[in-house]
Amino acid sequence: MPLDPQVVAYRAARAAAGVAPLYTQTLAEARAADLAAIRAGSGDVEPVHAVRDTVVPGPAGDLPVRVHRPAGDGPLPTLVYFFGGGWTLGSVDTADGICRRLANATGCQVVTVGYRLAPEHPFPAAVHDCHAAVAWLAAHADEFGADPARLAVGGDSAGGNLAAAVTLLARDGGGPALAAQLLVYPNTDQRERAEPAGSADPAESADPAGSAGPGGEQDPLLFNRHSVAWYRGHYLPEPADAANPLASPLLAEDLTGLPPALVITAEYDPLREEGERYADRLRAAGVPVELARYPGMIHGFFAMPGVFDAGRHAQDRAAAFLRDRLGVAPAVPADAGAVDG
Repeated sequence: MPLDPQVVAYRAARAAAGVAPLYTQTLAEARAADLAAIRAGSGDVEPVHAVRDTVVPGPAGDLPVRVHRPAGDGPLPTLVYFFGGGWTLGSVDTADGICRRLANATGCQVVTVGYRLAPEHPFPAAVHDCHAAVAWLAAHADEFGADPARLAVGGDSAGGNLAAAVTLLARDGGGPALAAQLLVYPNTDQRERAEPAGSADPAESADPAGSAGPGGEQDPLLFNRHSVAWYRGHYLPEPADAANPLASPLLAEDLTGLPPALVITAEYDPLREEGERYADRLRAAGVPVELARYPGMIHGFFAMPGVFDAGRHAQDRAAAFLRDRLGVAPAVPADAGAVDG
């Protein structure tokens, strides 16, 4: 289908404001602009019963974590959430809106981790930071009021990549046991391509926004293939690192034994195809999988429920999945705004 009308309006507003692509800015400028855009698009800040900042040990020093705890006594099921930003941008502030909404909507505790960023700390620093934080939280569940038997990981974009990589490390001997994974438009295959994966078939849909190609692949006003390459260039010290399954989970030989997954994708996203291929491979390996593609949507919509109705719907879908898999309450019906696969 064509771009959602809300995406068309969003793109027009960015054009009128002369917004510069992040990949044309300095790192400091891009980091500030990314956080400002997410805060502007998050909508109203939801109050949560308790929010606290603390630290956990990481491979190279303490890692900041933010704990969002809904009302409730005793150990709570817990989602460890990794923010997006191409492994280059972001902080615990980036995912604050998402974590607040998921905590309220699920009745689960949500903890976000401030992993080290590239290019100062390239691959695999972020992967090992995230795994160390999850392992520490599981081993010290009493300190966090967490139920270690109901522990999940999740994230959007680069955060979804990190969540998928953590499940591989956890399964392959590092622990802990994980009950679910939430992967929102995740990077799963970082190999360079002549043509980016995930664009909509031009025979099936048209882009009314005037982008240079189907799906907005080269549209500087949207997340595009140049964005993907810019982030990858910061994160991977060597192109050969893209073949490592911890950088490209889609390339893992064996996906059996991984936790049940919800994979959320957007139709007009250069990462769409690789996210959906990962869902297919998980399913083929016997992993319970839900796949929800949001028609007319673009990369980043999940983090912007104040701009895109589909963002709020997708967060509701994620909350239903987590409630179901973590045994908090019966899952609500899947949202009609997504196409299940």
